[in-house]
Amino acid sequence: MRLELCSFLDSGAVRGYHEKTVCGKESVLKNRRASLFLLFLAGSLSLLLRAQEDFLRIEASVIPRKLSRGEEGIVLLKLGLQEGITISPHPDFIIELKPTEGLVFPKNFYAASDLGIDTGEADGEEYLDLKEPIRIPFTVSAGVKKGSHILEGRIKYFARSKKEGWCVRNTAKFFVTCYTRSSVVKKSA
Repeated sequence: MRLELCSFLDSGAVRGYHEKTVCGKESVLKNRRASLFLLFLAGSLSLLLRAQEDFLRIEASVIPRKLSRGEEGIVLLKLGLQEGITISPHPDFIIELKPTEGLVFPKNFYAASDLGIDTGEADGEEYLDLKEPIRIPFTVSAGVKKGSHILEGRIKYFARSKKEGWCVRNTAKFFVTCYTRSSVVKKSA
């Protein structure tokens, strides 16, 4: 097969170029370099794809599901992790909320310390204990229109694998829908 390829290449205008690269010793060196480059590229791509992987699963809901004007509600975030992954409390764990017309939050972003998330320690490394759901309070404004509203948010975090020896910054997005009524909640005196 190799002889056929070399004799084919020797028969045309590409002869001078391919004599050394396909039929000669230089081809072995170039193939090794190309293989090493491809191996390096595949490893780098693997790390990049891992950085895009969602290590954090988010189940978001609003309590109560239907709210009146002036009523207080809670965004409830239940977080799950892939096996062998922990979330580092340092340098940051931040929940950001996109402004939504009619839903008023005390802040537009929250750090782990703002939310009272506990930390634990395993194998000498600190991690966030995300077993308990995260509760973020909000109020429905008095002038909100009746209907469905979509709240968007994202969580910025550092995922870590002690077993595989890596730490990567990542972002996970979440969406939750709530419904507002046209009625107004009367505040008790």
